[in-house]
Amino acid sequence: MPGADRREMQEKGALNHTADKEQNPFSGERNHDEKLSRPEKKLQEAICVLLVELCERFTFFGIVCNMILFCTVNLGYRNYQAAIVNMCFVGTSTLTPVLLGWLAQCLVGRIKLVCISMALHFLGTALLPVVSFPFEDIYIDRRHILHPLTKREQKIVFYFALLTASLGIGGIRAIVCPLSAYNLEDCGPKELLSFFNWFYWLVNLNSAVVFVSISYIQQSVARNLGFLLPFVSGLMAVITIHMVRGEMIYEPKTDSSLLITFGVIASALRTCCLRSRYFPAAVGNWLDRAKENYGGQYSEIQVEGTKSLTRLFPLFTFQILYRTCMMQIPSGYYLQTMNSNLHFSGFALPVAAMNVISIVPLLILVPVLECINLYLFSSKDTGRSPTIYIVVGQLSAALSVMVAGFSEIHRKHFPQVEQRLSEEVLLVSSMPCFHLAPQYILLGVAEALVTPSCALLSFWLVSERIRGISMHFLALFNGAGCFMGAFFVLTAHAGTQGNWFPHLLHEGKLERFFFFLASLMMVNTLGFWTIAHRYNNLHPDCINELRGSFPGEKLLKHEKAIKRYGTVLESPPILSPMEKT
Repeated sequence: MPGADRREMQEKGALNHTADKEQNPFSGERNHDEKLSRPEKKLQEAICVLLVELCERFTFFGIVCNMILFCTVNLGYRNYQAAIVNMCFVGTSTLTPVLLGWLAQCLVGRIKLVCISMALHFLGTALLPVVSFPFEDIYIDRRHILHPLTKREQKIVFYFALLTASLGIGGIRAIVCPLSAYNLEDCGPKELLSFFNWFYWLVNLNSAVVFVSISYIQQSVARNLGFLLPFVSGLMAVITIHMVRGEMIYEPKTDSSLLITFGVIASALRTCCLRSRYFPAAVGNWLDRAKENYGGQYSEIQVEGTKSLTRLFPLFTFQILYRTCMMQIPSGYYLQTMNSNLHFSGFALPVAAMNVISIVPLLILVPVLECINLYLFSSKDTGRSPTIYIVVGQLSAALSVMVAGFSEIHRKHFPQVEQRLSEEVLLVSSMPCFHLAPQYILLGVAEALVTPSCALLSFWLVSERIRGISMHFLALFNGAGCFMGAFFVLTAHAGTQGNWFPHLLHEGKLERFFFFLASLMMVNTLGFWTIAHRYNNLHPDCINELRGSFPGEKLLKHEKAIKRYGTVLESPPILSPMEKT
């Protein structure tokens, strides 16, 4: 009998193993992964996620870096139209991770959506070289040439390529390399700020390489040689397939979602209307009416998590105009550089190479900020907030746009000369493009101060179960800033009949657009400064008011602490990556 029972258990185990293989068709490397120790598996996952992140950013910046030049020279767009297309593409690529993350969680499934996203990404990056390929230069024989695409066909293929590429970018960012995949749950504010600083440092280092290399290839050496982008996209697909086969795709917790958050807000508003009309009752917060004991349909944990998130909405709102200022680098600043003298010691600089000047301050400031953070988080009794970084960064952004206005006035004082860009001869100012460096440097300083600090506050000041939702909302507001920048450009061009955002810069008043944006940014900075005290203390005992303190959350933390204590007793201690450094 014991032998029969053992044989039956073995048969059940074999059946379960076969069922697991049927559920995951990419589990061919499972046996190999089981041989790896837990630290080795984590290290392999981190390397793969980082490589996918870098490949995705490489293709993204490769598309953005010379889009305005392509739209104006190849497609015949006016300056404001090219700027709007560029900002809308960046905004769409910022918003699609939120949408596709929800689709993966609720409708399609993560593995299927990964495959679809990789296919869309490769299709979009492969179609972009087709749009710019010089069909008219390819001879079949002495009499016939390949027929080029018409302008209308070029625009259709171009927009379709941008749409598919942005959808692919969204799926990759949301599923393969979300911030949750870096295991930041147990990090304190000091480690989180250090992570965000070095994460954005690495991303910007990658973008600097792209702006110098890809822009030079597209503009000077071989402007139609854009096949490097689909190659990088294919490499990213290979790494992603390896992650799928090795079961390295991060699986987030399913106890919270954007639908629940919006549902809590809608339920609270609906219940508030009914209560105030028929039988009003006093509650501590208007969102409490979404709780089940107040007539709503959501649990206390879900409502308290939404309450902690809504307290960050003022922080998110003041990031919209800041992101609009940052979008001047690929739009207004790019146009200024394109209409300046790009020749330096007999060498023609690519237009997008000036973006590197805005990246250099970030690459230099991150090590300096790390030293400052040692003092900022040195005391165990207080956890000071980096809100001062955000205030100084937004002030730097306002000064940058103001300096851009004065630089535009200065640029018009120089005589015009002819300059060849992308096989086209343009009439530009003879002012050296390096005179525009101060405005790029100020925006680089702003990005180094604002983005990591805002990511830290968005991640740390909410409960653990909705941190991913908080980062999604931050992305939503950043995307709104991109579209607001496009709206400002369209409004300024239409309202002034092209005077504030002209096609020929020497005939218009682009500086007035910059001064208008700088004044708005100054007001935005003062507004954030008045509410910055709400996020000043990051000590765990002081942020319960922001996160929300309720019995369910405390019970979950208590169970997690017991489970963590048990794992420490069972296994030898392993230093985290932050502790090793």
